[in-house]
Amino acid sequence: MTLHQTNFYAFRLMYLRVILLFSASSLLCLQLVAITATTPTNETDHLALLKFKESVPHDPYNILSSWNDSMHFYNWHGITCGRRHQRVTALNLEGYKLRGSISPDIGNLTFLRFINLQNNSFYGKIPQEIGHLFRLQQLDLNNNSLEGEIPFSLSNCSNLRFINLYVNKLIGKIPVELGSLMKLKKLQLPINNLAGGIPPSLGNLSSLTTFAAAYNNFVGNIPEAIGQLKGLEFFSIFMNKLSGTIPSSLYNVSSLQTFSVSNNQLNGTLPANIGLNFPNLQNLLFAGNEFSGSIPTSLCNATQLQNIDLGKNKFLGPVPTNLQNLPYLFLLDLSDNYLGKSLHFLTSLTNCSKLNTVDLSTNQFRCVLLNSIANLSTQLTELYFGGNELFGTIPTSFENLVNLIVLGLDDNHFMGIIPTSFGGFQKMQLLALSGNKLSGEIPTFIGNLTHLFKLDLHENKLEGTIPPSIVNCQNLQFLVVSQNNLNGSIPQQLFGSSSLPLVLLNLSHNLFTGILPFEVGNLKNMIELDVSNNHLFGEVPSSIGNCLTLESLYLQGNSFEGAIPSSMTSLKSLQRLDVSQNNLSGSIPKGLEKLPLLENLNLSFNNFEGEVPIEGVFKNISAISLIGNSKLCGAIPKLQLPKCFVKVMKPRNSVGFKLAIIIVSIVLFFILFSSFLVLYWMKNSKKKASSMVSTTNLLPSVSYKQLYQATSGFSLSNLIGSGSFGSVYKGVLHPEETFIAVKVLNLQHKGASKSFMAECNVLRNIRHRNLVKILTCCSSMDYGGNQFKALVFEFMTNGSLDIWLHPEIDSEDQSRDLSLLQRLNVAIDVASALNYLHNHSVPPIIHCDLKPSNVLLDNDMVAHVSDFGLARLLSTDDSSQKQTSSIVIKGSIGYAAPGKIF
Repeated sequence: MTLHQTNFYAFRLMYLRVILLFSASSLLCLQLVAITATTPTNETDHLALLKFKESVPHDPYNILSSWNDSMHFYNWHGITCGRRHQRVTALNLEGYKLRGSISPDIGNLTFLRFINLQNNSFYGKIPQEIGHLFRLQQLDLNNNSLEGEIPFSLSNCSNLRFINLYVNKLIGKIPVELGSLMKLKKLQLPINNLAGGIPPSLGNLSSLTTFAAAYNNFVGNIPEAIGQLKGLEFFSIFMNKLSGTIPSSLYNVSSLQTFSVSNNQLNGTLPANIGLNFPNLQNLLFAGNEFSGSIPTSLCNATQLQNIDLGKNKFLGPVPTNLQNLPYLFLLDLSDNYLGKSLHFLTSLTNCSKLNTVDLSTNQFRCVLLNSIANLSTQLTELYFGGNELFGTIPTSFENLVNLIVLGLDDNHFMGIIPTSFGGFQKMQLLALSGNKLSGEIPTFIGNLTHLFKLDLHENKLEGTIPPSIVNCQNLQFLVVSQNNLNGSIPQQLFGSSSLPLVLLNLSHNLFTGILPFEVGNLKNMIELDVSNNHLFGEVPSSIGNCLTLESLYLQGNSFEGAIPSSMTSLKSLQRLDVSQNNLSGSIPKGLEKLPLLENLNLSFNNFEGEVPIEGVFKNISAISLIGNSKLCGAIPKLQLPKCFVKVMKPRNSVGFKLAIIIVSIVLFFILFSSFLVLYWMKNSKKKASSMVSTTNLLPSVSYKQLYQATSGFSLSNLIGSGSFGSVYKGVLHPEETFIAVKVLNLQHKGASKSFMAECNVLRNIRHRNLVKILTCCSSMDYGGNQFKALVFEFMTNGSLDIWLHPEIDSEDQSRDLSLLQRLNVAIDVASALNYLHNHSVPPIIHCDLKPSNVLLDNDMVAHVSDFGLARLLSTDDSSQKQTSSIVIKGSIGYAAPGKIF
């Protein structure tokens, strides 16, 4: 080949390379353009946030009102953007009572690093699209109402450090895929409905410091792989259904500070070197399992221990005597085990100056309780020795434990008197001395224990009577002195006008004499009253019908006479009634068959006569006892009582008979006419006096604590509505399991107190099937010492008319629709209520705020008018009518009271 040809081919080759390079560059540029065109921009974030807002229809604080086009989205409330790209990096809407679902469009916020939606009411599922957020580091969705499973797509978020999903309604298993999140530090899942086993793949999370999965339904064994987490500090799986033994590898994780496996089905023994392996351990919580063996003495080498709970297991004694090595010990619970006979280890607790609670109940300790008990920490507030075999007298040295709130010495063999030193327990709230052999009288110093909440002295050998000084215990709710030798009459101080707030009073199996005081009707909060097996006589006081919360009433084994008072038929909460073995007579009140909750009725061995009712509790042969009443008849066939004889009067034609009829008719007419005049006078007097009565006192009251517990601490998940004067919560009032609606007044709002009084004024006397029924009220102080006012109503399961006419755009309300017939029925119900208020109530009542949201629908779609906070009571006197008139319009914008403006 010539030189010319060689140069030609070289040039051609170089030319082809340039062409190829140019083509590749062009193609790369086209690809970059295409990528740029499809890459999410801040406009993508803008649209995603608007979609998120659409899925949150309930925003009581109008937090999302700033999410509009009047400003750039990086200035929207709860939004944080990065400086470089102006993309959303954080979404923080914690605690604003938002209610809605989490939009799948959240997955388009690809620069998100932090999501904080905790303490709201989000429902529905966690969208799988959240797995698109590969930059996400922290996910806080705790304390909502989220359902469904944990998205397995979370495993795509490789930068996740914190996952907080506790207090929701999540189901299913922990996704195995979460084991790939190598940067994860905290995985918190308590208080859900999760099930299945703990996946061994979690053992791969080498950065994990916290694993919390309490209050779920996990089953199976704890995986051995969990022991690979050498940085684990917090391990909590209590209140599940896990079984088997704890893996030995987990006992070697020296970084553990909290080791909580209580209330499962675990077994095995504690390793001998447990205290040496856990130098940082602060909380050892193994209660409520089936652990056995001895408590290792090495446990006290874990000198940082604060809480030791090994109760309700099968541990054997003795208890280690080197507990003085635990200077930070706060709680020691060894209850319900088999820990030997000696209490010598108590001496070793004298160095534990921070000790607050000691529970040694229900073991097999059999010895004298020594005066060395006085050397325990003065910070001690709870001390339990109940259910052992301790004997001798109760040490007087208890007086050194001045901060005791709870003392349980019940079910032992203590003898002698109640020490006078107990009079120094100024903070005592619960004193349990039952099931012993104590003698003497109930000391008068009991009246010094002004914080006493429960006093249990039953099953002893106490004599005398109940000291009148007990009336000073104004917080006493539980008083149990049954099975003693107490005598004399029942002190009226228990029931006086300034009566104790007793919930349970048990005076049974004593030697009390006299009558049951009429003042028993003052016990408005009483749930159980037991005066059985004494020597009481006289009639059962009719005032017993005032104890409207009463569930159990035991009067058997006395000498009561007369009839069962008809007022007893008003005890709608009554579940158990025993009046057997008395001298009661007359007929059985027919109203007893209408008590909805009555499930046990014993009327045996009395002198009742006449027809036995056949409805309610009387239909259940196993729920009633009528033996020993020979003059009863009728009843259901299974009771095999004789049929009732109906006496037929034969007509008489004698002049005397006709004359008698005329005389009786005249007398009856005179009595009826006189009764009419008396009733008319009483009605007018009642009108004049009604304005002078403190209306809130006529309603039964509940405590703030009861409402706090009924609504789960006024949880956001129980919030069902809010208005200008306050918020309404759904709740369950224990122990009768009554569904209620609690209207909590916002006392910071001007006019809220006036609204409370107005509503009490209106609702205290009116009764109509189409008016909401008030159950009770509460005017008290909350736990922060602030004034608290609330009204308690029947819970209406179908909500307000407003949510049926204008359903919210969420999954729960889409199916709501009212037929023409239902709408007509609702209109008739509302009209009926207004007719009653305007024309039949005395005095007439004007609602002043009638609107769909103030019309509630019960389970049968019957309408009830509610919210009388702006209602006015009209006087029938013309002059006073004019005085209440005003040109100010009250009520909601868009609504006005029909007929007149007040």
